[in-house]
Amino acid sequence: MALTFRLDPPVTPALRDGLLALWAEVSNAGGAVGFVPPVSVEDVRPELVKHFAAMAEGRMRLLVGFDEDGRVAATAFIALNTHRLMTHWVWLYTVMVHPGHQGRGYGRELMAATADAVRGFDGIEAIRLTCRGGTGVDRFYGSCGYKEVGRVPGAIRVAEGDDRDDIIMLLPLT
Repeated sequence: MALTFRLDPPVTPALRDGLLALWAEVSNAGGAVGFVPPVSVEDVRPELVKHFAAMAEGRMRLLVGFDEDGRVAATAFIALNTHRLMTHWVWLYTVMVHPGHQGRGYGRELMAATADAVRGFDGIEAIRLTCRGGTGVDRFYGSCGYKEVGRVPGAIRVAEGDDRDDIIMLLPLT
């Protein structure tokens, strides 16, 4: 069954808790979303609060994919650029699909829904994201139309002696 996507859903306690649980579960399953396992919901909470603050200030938007039971199953945070020379593209952050939904095509649905949503933003011509090397996720984004446009070797330190490339990818929308 397909996910139901909503752009900028109301931030309710249920949504907050669903996002926290998703972020912790994705992190603990090895997802490259800003943490190294093990993490708890409380470890994730400060980062989610930062995202909510950016949303409240109009600097970030949220796309959520809900499963057939109405639970948070996927997310993408879309950050608007505030620099006057870069307002024609957005950043994509914290792209997640619940580990229990992996392998069902929900990641592709999320990426397509994100591109569709951003196409509706006035004056936006591209989506830019970064991803952690060594995970294979760059191949996934490539299969969704993103092109690698840069790479910073060893920029992400997962653990002592485990440095990964920071891969910059771009999806032109025009």
